[in-house]
Amino acid sequence: MERTVERDKLRARLTKIEERIEAACKRAGRSREEVKIVAVTKYVDADAIGDLLSVGIDHIGENRAQDALPKMERYGAEGTWHFIGHLQTNKVKDVVGKFAYIHSLDRLSLAEAINKRAEALGIIVPCFVQINVSGEETKFGLRPNDVLAFFAETSNMKHIKVVGLMTMAPHAENPEETRAVFRELRQWRDRVGQLPYDNVDARELSMGMSGDFEVAIEEGATYIRLGSVLVKPEEHE
Repeated sequence: MERTVERDKLRARLTKIEERIEAACKRAGRSREEVKIVAVTKYVDADAIGDLLSVGIDHIGENRAQDALPKMERYGAEGTWHFIGHLQTNKVKDVVGKFAYIHSLDRLSLAEAINKRAEALGIIVPCFVQINVSGEETKFGLRPNDVLAFFAETSNMKHIKVVGLMTMAPHAENPEETRAVFRELRQWRDRVGQLPYDNVDARELSMGMSGDFEVAIEEGATYIRLGSVLVKPEEHE
């Protein structure tokens, strides 16, 4: 009975979110099918993963491998799992081969570790390269001035496939203040798309969270990472 109530509440929240997504897509002249919701689930338990899957959310985003593994034991085969947190090099073995996507490739040493682990497993890992567009000291990501050199340095890594770019905008009371950050990441995506590297097919943009996802969609987001607005109202992502 308790789970039924929780799922009804979740379904109601999702309906409101869908209305906002569709409106943002309409303003931008985009199709709703271009935008995927990644549920940020670091604050919820495995039962909540089941709730999300039951209402049609199948992209699950986790920040820490050790927190994700118990949830994946129950539901790993039912969803598409995204690693969206900062990834320490010594944790690569816990992530590569378990998550479908890594959203936080942000340095050469991490790329080398992912590539080495993926080679040992005989797989190719889809990754988003994280760019610190805003320049905030508290955020991870490549500095814009280092982006092109990073792609050149990783261009021979055959077990990494760059499928897109990721960024986190500064917290702002007015979401409109984040627009320039999202627009710049889209511009970077267009530049990266011209690079002549076989392991780069950067069409996706992972950007936008609970407080600013509508602006991110208007600027081209294809994956939006929703935590508090979806799975844990009144909590922070």
